[in-house]
Amino acid sequence: MKHLSLNDRILIEKYLDDDLTFAYISRRIGRSLSTVSREVKNHRSFTGDYDRLSPNGCSRYQSCLKKNLCSTESVYTCRDRCKFCREYDCKKLCPKFDPAECEALKVPPYVCNGCPKEKECKKIHAYYSAGSAHNRYLKLLSESRKGVRISMEEIEKIDKILAPLILKGQSINHIFASHRNEIGCSEKTIYNYIDLNVFSFRNIDLPRKVRYRLRHPQKIATKLEYEYRKGRTFDCFRSYMEENPQTDIVEMDTVKGARNSGKKTLLTFIFRKTSFMIVFLLPDGAKQSVVNVFDYLCDGLGVTVFRKLFPLILTDNGVEFKGPHDLEFTDSGARRTRVFYCDPQASWQKPHVENNHTLIRRIIPKGSSFSFLDDHDVHLVTEHINSVPRETFDNRTPFELMSSPEQKKLLEFLKLSEIPHDEVLLKPALLKKK
Repeated sequence: MKHLSLNDRILIEKYLDDDLTFAYISRRIGRSLSTVSREVKNHRSFTGDYDRLSPNGCSRYQSCLKKNLCSTESVYTCRDRCKFCREYDCKKLCPKFDPAECEALKVPPYVCNGCPKEKECKKIHAYYSAGSAHNRYLKLLSESRKGVRISMEEIEKIDKILAPLILKGQSINHIFASHRNEIGCSEKTIYNYIDLNVFSFRNIDLPRKVRYRLRHPQKIATKLEYEYRKGRTFDCFRSYMEENPQTDIVEMDTVKGARNSGKKTLLTFIFRKTSFMIVFLLPDGAKQSVVNVFDYLCDGLGVTVFRKLFPLILTDNGVEFKGPHDLEFTDSGARRTRVFYCDPQASWQKPHVENNHTLIRRIIPKGSSFSFLDDHDVHLVTEHINSVPRETFDNRTPFELMSSPEQKKLLEFLKLSEIPHDEVLLKPALLKKK
């Protein structure tokens, strides 16, 4: 692979935040030292509008009150501060001139990630952000291919590959995971051609792209800290993860059907490290129904395996989850997991399971009734969703990432198997083919 992936850039950002060297980073991601160095230097982002805040290039410009630095009489009134003088260069006269650009940015690692003096430093800052760097890379990749013409024969060839799979509900990224060489151009180029209506399908046929506004971490105020949340709040979760950083995190949630359409509910779990989601059909949204699923998994896998797969569960404050003791312990009193709760009205604190619900909604649109669903339907939905390649994992599917003995035992116990790429269907028609 010639180009750095988004996953590579995420690792680079993480290691820079930990103040690790380029040599260490290059070894961990399997790239040359020069590749890592160029990546950081070329894709770093500078903060602060210093052309406006510091026209003379001094970090003290805003607070500077210096006068009469020059030894000769100026044509301008000497009542003005020296920083406004047009005749003399104050940075050559002032002994306290402090360059706004930090000297540390001229040598590796070229950024302020991981710098211990970052907070008190008043100079211009530079940061490496994986998301920003990857977007710049994609933009450059797109611009470098502008002007390339494509014949009608090639368009028809690509359309024959894409159209049947798009109509199955597959995303462009999913299709590229197995047909990149056949298509012969980038995903961005395909999106541009779709915008130009050169194919038989249109933008309306693509899966919905959901955008989230930037969330700012802040404490969610609550009027009352309920008994079940004591020792299990999101702050407690953070503290526990600081003490046990290697603990695997599982997010849990429910998906409900249309109002007045029956009590059936979907219970979902997602393993953060693999994005693998398991889904269970509940007869209702009651607390006991959730406990029954825990007992079913624990009895089938064994307490030891269950504890390794579900060491920590993060969920919301739904009424069905308000029995933490029954979820955390078996009937005999053995601990099988730890449960923590997000802050009220803060579903963004468990983003993985929320994002994966969009795949469920492609097959079962919001507002649909769940009354027709059975266990076979849910099993089918689970297999197709987990067969979608994830760009974050270099276009590997969640099935491919479930490689540990415990994970394989879970797949075997639930009788789940991967669907071939071209057979993945993320449309309501999936459940009509029973």
